[in-house]
Amino acid sequence: MTRSKRKKDALGSAFVERLLAWYRLARRDLPWRRTRDPYRIWLSETMLQQTRVDTVVPYYERFVARFPSVLALASADEEDVLREWAGLGYYARARNLRRAAAEVVRDHGGELPRDAAALASLPGVGRYTVGALRSIAFGEPAAVVDGNVKRVFARLQAVSAQSDAEVWRLADSLVPEAEPGDWNQALMELGATVCTPRRPACPTCPVASLCAACARGDPERFPAPAKRATVRPVRAVAGLVTRAGRVLLVRRPSRGLLGGLWELPNVEGADPLALVAALRARTGVRTSIGASLGRVRHQFTHRNLALEVLRLDDAGGRLSRAARAEARFCSAADLARLPLSKLTKKALALRSPM
Repeated sequence: MTRSKRKKDALGSAFVERLLAWYRLARRDLPWRRTRDPYRIWLSETMLQQTRVDTVVPYYERFVARFPSVLALASADEEDVLREWAGLGYYARARNLRRAAAEVVRDHGGELPRDAAALASLPGVGRYTVGALRSIAFGEPAAVVDGNVKRVFARLQAVSAQSDAEVWRLADSLVPEAEPGDWNQALMELGATVCTPRRPACPTCPVASLCAACARGDPERFPAPAKRATVRPVRAVAGLVTRAGRVLLVRRPSRGLLGGLWELPNVEGADPLALVAALRARTGVRTSIGASLGRVRHQFTHRNLALEVLRLDDAGGRLSRAARAEARFCSAADLARLPLSKLTKKALALRSPM
């Protein structure tokens, strides 16, 4: 073994030992850390993708209460699943969870498989989720890499950028045979609570003496900021149609942005006449243009939406038979039951008392 290899192994060993010792004392008490149930760990890891822990906790607790097992989720109606997910965003996660649960029941007897290839074959389960389940739920030495892990590794080595392959190789080399689940959670916990993107708490970091970026005195330089995706401004117009105290909503296609959620009828652009024509073509309901109720803004990943909400006066016309599965006049109870996005809730808040 070369001197550089021995030095690297010693550094890795010290890093792992210190971080695990810190995690045992500093770990946050989170509901999914009180269980070894693979289903609940899978659910939490899916919810935590691109979403903050404090946002996830109440959603996780409500979701588990409503769907306490893989079987319960597999047999649920998609609309019920989306309603429990509504507001958490990235709705493909919920649809994939339900689809994957059905496959687990059908192909694996209702138990999440331990085999990496079988896990990776499930809808929505990628390399990160495979590693999280294998290490946290099954106690197997498998690595995970997320944004927190990438940042910790970049600062540990004071490197501006690394390829995904390089980061995964390092993660694989460090994961211990014993306590792999705690190790992976410790690594992510460090990035989430100490080695944060801004103002990292280096004086309280358990591995600060091993960190090259800390030694340089400029940890925030690492990693180099990623190029931000272009955010496209988009205008759209939505219509509020009421009939006998009920509000007309339409359902979005199952796949794509906000898939499967219910919303006010809308079209991209700023032409109210286009909205009226599209609404009649889709539902059979005739309307005329009323007053503007206001505008709401909503930021999506790659678009900044300005949505004007108009009151559309009901001019008659029954919902067409073809439209009845995807459009309905909704009572207040319906609005409370259906899965609605934050954007739709903001738009509905503009309506005057009926």
